[in-house]
Amino acid sequence: MLTIDEAFRKFKSRLELNDKEQKNASERHSEIREFVRSKFSIDNDFLTGSYARYTKTKPLKDIDIFFVMKESEKHYRSKSAGVVLDDYEKALIDKYGRAAVRRQSRSINVDFGVEVKEDDKTDYKILSIDVVPVFACGEDYEIPDDDTGKWIKTNPKKHAEKATNAHQAYGNEWKGLVRMVKYWNNNPKHGEKPVKPSFMIEVMALQCLYGGWGGQFDRELQSFFATLADRIGEIWPDPAELGPPISNSMDPQRVASAQRALRQAAEEAGQAIHLVRQGKNGEALKAWRALLGPMFPLS
Repeated sequence: MLTIDEAFRKFKSRLELNDKEQKNASERHSEIREFVRSKFSIDNDFLTGSYARYTKTKPLKDIDIFFVMKESEKHYRSKSAGVVLDDYEKALIDKYGRAAVRRQSRSINVDFGVEVKEDDKTDYKILSIDVVPVFACGEDYEIPDDDTGKWIKTNPKKHAEKATNAHQAYGNEWKGLVRMVKYWNNNPKHGEKPVKPSFMIEVMALQCLYGGWGGQFDRELQSFFATLADRIGEIWPDPAELGPPISNSMDPQRVASAQRALRQAAEEAGQAIHLVRQGKNGEALKAWRALLGPMFPLS
């Protein structure tokens, strides 16, 4: 039987991308990049977001690509931010069909129609990609915000740098813990994600995971869930100190719902830890699987 530490290390490995998934992701984002370049004047494009920071969890979806537009497209900058999203949406519908394309507040999502099977398996395929039109602004970037009609600044390179520093400071276990909690957050048993956007978990982890790696995944996760529950109602700024707070989408009702889910998770984690103290390792594994989801191994 697996020990708890062995199970968590296997779980962490399962949440990392394997060669087949990397290959499919590369094929899909290369296809999207080539198409968008054929429709708009693009200076450069690059992968960003949690996929690029290695904090993306599974099933793998919503891989972000920034498309940095040339000066010849600068006319979009003087218009409402929704205009550029209109044009990108139309172009992507022509390529992938209406059913596959979903407009979001700051990007256009392209869904590849991949079925998520038992135990969250997808035959090593990614589910979707987020296309983000942007303009360079010095060392930063401006992205469209359809909710306000304005262009807002961001800098994914600063996000990546902070994540890397946090990971190294936490015994190179920080990203694994973030992926685990994001995977919990994605569990359909919640109905809607308790913490939205998922990026907020990563932003909070920059402060909530502190003091260095303690050496035990179970205790680290219990403490992480408890701290997230205590602090979910705070204002969480953009780590790059450019855009609006990441917590803006968490209204009081959503905060209260997230607190309940996170406190319940911390309580269930404590119960699983207690089962190990009682010598009930098999039951503890089942408890962690029930809490975290079907990718958590029992053997």
